[in-house]
Amino acid sequence: MPPDLEFSDNDIGALAAPVRAIAENAGAAIEAIRRRGYDVSRKEDRSLVTDADHAAEAAILPALAKLTPGVPILSEEAAAAGDIPTVGTAPIWVVDPLDGTREFVEGGSEYAVCIGLLVGRVPVFGVLHGPGMGLSYWTAGPETPMRSKDGAPEEAIHGRPVPEAGPTVITSRFHENKTGRLAGFLAASGMTERIFMSSALKFGLLAEGGADLYPRFGPTCEWDTAAGQAILTAAGGCVRTMEGDELAYGKPDFLNTGFIAHGSKV
Repeated sequence: MPPDLEFSDNDIGALAAPVRAIAENAGAAIEAIRRRGYDVSRKEDRSLVTDADHAAEAAILPALAKLTPGVPILSEEAAAAGDIPTVGTAPIWVVDPLDGTREFVEGGSEYAVCIGLLVGRVPVFGVLHGPGMGLSYWTAGPETPMRSKDGAPEEAIHGRPVPEAGPTVITSRFHENKTGRLAGFLAASGMTERIFMSSALKFGLLAEGGADLYPRFGPTCEWDTAAGQAILTAAGGCVRTMEGDELAYGKPDFLNTGFIAHGSKV
């Protein structure tokens, strides 16, 4: 598909099955490396990277290129190596081959393969696959978010209005839990429950109505959020900056400012 061709709603729906398969293949590569052992190193930004990150990316990039010829791909590890496509308004894939590397290294299960599609710098399609949990979320169309776990039948999902008693708030397992900004937000939120969780799977929990808010004050990159934002938006939620604007894409450095993801529109 040429990069200047718009994706119709039918095109987006048709991506669901093949991109899920690509994500699941990447997840299988991650799990195989987890079983046999792996090396861990740090990139220039001091973030962790493992053999599993690279193996997942190696499974994803050629498969996406074959599925949508000519559509560029922005992927975390390739970008770290200097392979950075231009992000304009034409369609572009945005990939985090292993989101939650620290969770993976520390033996947890809440890591994810993230594959999102931007059109006009807006996330319109996404797949989140958590191989350690047997859990997947995806968009089967612009307003058709789906979920499957442990081979169970696929089910449509939707976010929920914030309960009258107060919101359930998801926060990162490893980031920001001691910062004053997060503590202030939690104190003012009226939350009734707090869930600690790693990786972009937090967006999936919001999209299925399992929580209401996910505040993130620290830095993230566009590949961390694109797939999850597409799924959450399809489920009736949104991702807003601290200034109240929709989280935007195509920034020169791909860095996101702080944001709050909501399970319902605000």
